[in-house]
Amino acid sequence: MSSLLAEERFHAWTGQHFLLLAITAVGVVAVVWWGRTHRDTPRELVARRGFALVILAVAVGAQVYSLTSGVRHVQTSLPLQLSDLADYTAAFALWTRGPRTSAFTYYVGLTLTLMAVLTPSLGQAFPDPRWFGFWVRHILVVWAAVYLVWGLGIRPTWRLYRTTVVAALVWAVVAYTFNVAAGTNYGYLVDKPSSASLLDLLGPWPWYVLGAMALLLGGWAVVLTLPWELARARAAAGPDTGRVRA
Repeated sequence: MSSLLAEERFHAWTGQHFLLLAITAVGVVAVVWWGRTHRDTPRELVARRGFALVILAVAVGAQVYSLTSGVRHVQTSLPLQLSDLADYTAAFALWTRGPRTSAFTYYVGLTLTLMAVLTPSLGQAFPDPRWFGFWVRHILVVWAAVYLVWGLGIRPTWRLYRTTVVAALVWAVVAYTFNVAAGTNYGYLVDKPSSASLLDLLGPWPWYVLGAMALLLGGWAVVLTLPWELARARAAAGPDTGRVRA
């Protein structure tokens, strides 16, 4: 175990990364089992709200550290990424079981946050506080997204999809305005990353921004919403659907 963590700099797809992915996967199974087994019980309420407080404490702690330590920088230290919002919506959704915040956590958590877990952009190694902040925040949001939908049964709908799309577009306008005013590049809304990325395949600005948004919102619709709506329609149609009547 110590050899997996003893790295001067974090590198993706190494033993340490695979260990973290395994922890994420085991946690996904555990939270679904817990949610289904204890749904609508006092014990579940206490555990869920405790989960919310943990996420909030980690998010606030990581933010305070980034703003007060010697590594703060306006380019990276402000919570202006779309996935940053998922930290707080996840905590609120777990506390209240609100459908809108649950949907936002689900859509962002299982795309942007999960992508950060699978393809992390992280230079710091264990035990740097930023290493802990990155991994704990992202893994907890993925667990929260899965718990809310598969554990508690808060199902996505087209209406909740539209609400989340509006929230994402509002974020894009606010973040872009701040980027222009402050000379930052949150969300890569002003310029592509300096290193090679999938955004290079989408052309120059603003086409790569529009293309990335289209892919993200399309994925939310086709992969994360449509299957639930089809299942809901089949359930509403009843068991006789598709049978030939005599």
